[in-house]
Amino acid sequence: PIYYPSGKPHMGHAYSSIVADIFARFKRIEGYDVLFLTGTDEHGQKIQKEAEKMKKDPKVFCDEISQTFRSLTKILNLTNDDFIRTTETRHLNSVNEIWNRLIKSGDIYLDKYSGWYSVSDEAYYDEDEIEEKDGKIHVFVQIPHSSQNRRIERFRCKTEDVLVILAKKGVEVG
Repeated sequence: PIYYPSGKPHMGHAYSSIVADIFARFKRIEGYDVLFLTGTDEHGQKIQKEAEKMKKDPKVFCDEISQTFRSLTKILNLTNDDFIRTTETRHLNSVNEIWNRLIKSGDIYLDKYSGWYSVSDEAYYDEDEIEEKDGKIHVFVQIPHSSQNRRIERFRCKTEDVLVILAKKGVEVG
């Protein structure tokens, strides 16, 4: 699992980690060459807001929380082969290499996007997925969110399957 360290681990993190570990163990028993990775995805407004609440620099906040998640792998006796943080140099270098290849080949391009953004979900929603009720935006009509209508620039892929692009370019994934 990839953990989003905006708070301390909870039962859901333990559950998803144990389930992933079960699959890894069984696939190894079946003779598969398994590379079981886990780690923390350290970006986003939720992390920034939590760090501000704790009066900490976001990197320092992530350092502390990430260590808690790394410890979880030991406590749960997981058989993961590696624990990766998205703020680590090795991760940044790999992502930059792949990103630059995709830009150079023209497989991704900068475009403009507009829609309702939910900070708690870190996701955009279409007009047909939201409803305004009592001055609040509700996603799927049920869940109240702190949402804002935003216009941003972001990169898009010419095709939905980035893994297919990478495989065609000879990039080994997984």
